[in-house]
Amino acid sequence: MKKIEIQLAKIPKPAIFPDVAPTFLTDETMAERKHKLLENMKSEDFDALVVYADKEHGGNFEYLTGFIPRFEEGLLVLDVTGACTLLLGNENLKMAKVSRIDNQLVHYPLFSLPNQPMDNEVSLENIFETIGLSKKNKIGVVGWKMFTATQSANDTLFDLPYFIVQALLASKREEAVLKNAAHLFIRGDKGVRITNNVNELAHYEYGANLSSSAVLNAMDAVEIGVTEAVLGNKLTAEGQTNTVVTIAATGQRFEYANIYPTHKQVTLGDPLSLTTAFKGGLSSRTGFVVENATQLPATQKEYVEKIAKPYYQAITAWLETIKIGMSGNELYQTIETVFPKADYHWHLNPGHLVADEEWMSSPIYAGSEEKLKSGMILQLDIIPSVSGFTGVSAEECVALADSDIQNQIKENYPELWQRITIRKKYIKETLNIDLSEDIIPMSNTVGYLRPFYLAKDQAFQCVK
Repeated sequence: MKKIEIQLAKIPKPAIFPDVAPTFLTDETMAERKHKLLENMKSEDFDALVVYADKEHGGNFEYLTGFIPRFEEGLLVLDVTGACTLLLGNENLKMAKVSRIDNQLVHYPLFSLPNQPMDNEVSLENIFETIGLSKKNKIGVVGWKMFTATQSANDTLFDLPYFIVQALLASKREEAVLKNAAHLFIRGDKGVRITNNVNELAHYEYGANLSSSAVLNAMDAVEIGVTEAVLGNKLTAEGQTNTVVTIAATGQRFEYANIYPTHKQVTLGDPLSLTTAFKGGLSSRTGFVVENATQLPATQKEYVEKIAKPYYQAITAWLETIKIGMSGNELYQTIETVFPKADYHWHLNPGHLVADEEWMSSPIYAGSEEKLKSGMILQLDIIPSVSGFTGVSAEECVALADSDIQNQIKENYPELWQRITIRKKYIKETLNIDLSEDIIPMSNTVGYLRPFYLAKDQAFQCVK
């Protein structure tokens, strides 16, 4: 593949959309989600699923219920008949009434916070017996990891608290089996969560729009003397919960093992990283607090030619090459060709799936036969690590959409379609990226990279 020529040019920054209201998931979407999962269960003869949730690992649970148990734990037990039981702690009992899935509520106080009242305590084993789980033959256990890309390997590893797994083992029939069933939700070849309908795409675009707008506002606020805390404040939006730890880090990172923005001031020549994410997408930037290459630190004089431009060539190739129906390995090898791992030392997947969590799973890995599908929301995420050089990042969120989905968006969500159209025009006509027709940009800043934060009118573009 021929590498695209890159130049640093004076160009207008992308448009942002500050007043976009969230789109709620419809009852039809929630019913579709449940139906898809029940069909997946039947395809592998699961009699029931036990789906775990806490604040950090609630995506599979929330997919059906519409909520997470916040600071408590929770379980959703889904029978193959469609019957659902919610096991909730003290402060989430009220959520059963507003759950998006019809349910039987069981109070399990040990899911509550330490030293709260533990009245009505009943063992998990007894609860599982009462709701009929102990009579099932094949029970799927769903945390948030598959531990493998294949179906059978490691399918008896469970990422749930020990006391829950212990209760499942103690209450099941001797001949019954427990299997890790997270793949039914998130694996790239069959997981129910890997593709989205039009309503879901509109729902998740809200967060991608917020994150990209916030990161652009933070970039615009960079100046000598500004603190990480001020920049970090720019990376918040509309009171929404971040799906990753917010990064506003200047100079040396991780001092005192700290991972949060501090009152450290930005100084000339600093490397600076900015990252924020909400449900539906993450936006990240890394560059230098300089106006031009002459102000780069002595050890970084070749930063643009050795790191930033090759990285931009890689993300351009990603955006121009990706298409519905290609295998994950094909996209992986495209990046390997233009941005060799041996030279740039990226270690993770060059792209992954996004949903309620920032990283759900990825069909993009060496040897992957998983196909990229219409309705997937993908994070363009390539992380170089070259010894002696600061990194670079222009991580953003896109979706794959065939003509049917694109036409449905036009018809049902015209304001969303207008934003998509404006984003695509900017990428094609200002950044000169020949964007794949299968891509709809969920973020405002897809492909937009300023290597020098103080040169706010300059960014990379392709030379056409």
